[in-house]
Amino acid sequence: MVFPKRKHIIPLLAGLFCLLGLSGGASNYPPTAVGAAPAPTPPEKAVFSTYKGVGLGMKADEARKLLGSPKDKSEAQDFYVLSDNETAQIYYESGAVTAISIDYSGDLKNAPSCKQVLGEEVSPKPDGGIYKLVRFPKAGFWVSFSKTAGSNPIVSITIQKL
Repeated sequence: MVFPKRKHIIPLLAGLFCLLGLSGGASNYPPTAVGAAPAPTPPEKAVFSTYKGVGLGMKADEARKLLGSPKDKSEAQDFYVLSDNETAQIYYESGAVTAISIDYSGDLKNAPSCKQVLGEEVSPKPDGGIYKLVRFPKAGFWVSFSKTAGSNPIVSITIQKL
């Protein structure tokens, strides 16, 4: 029996692992069966990536210029009450926006829909609530949409750096 030289074993094993799907690479999608349609590719850009012109990485003074004077202000976080039904928190690290969280309550006519935020509809859970988080690794952030169940639901949208 002829054995391959040692320097040829590693490429042979790597090829075998790839063929068997044991490469160790992480995937957000389950493996597909032979002949099955490929798993969906996540979008490269979030539909909802800024809030009133404020985006991740923006300097704090620029964000404050766009949103006005916050109700509470600090180096780490600003809290805005924009109306009786809309509040926002802007989080900072080293003087730049790292996360944005918006809450809508009461009258939700100004709250964006899940489709407007994530680019897709999400089926409600059995209690009527909705939640989904989508990561955009190439863009370096994630976006979540949450709507509570019940007669007085709250919609929360969060954008945060990875």
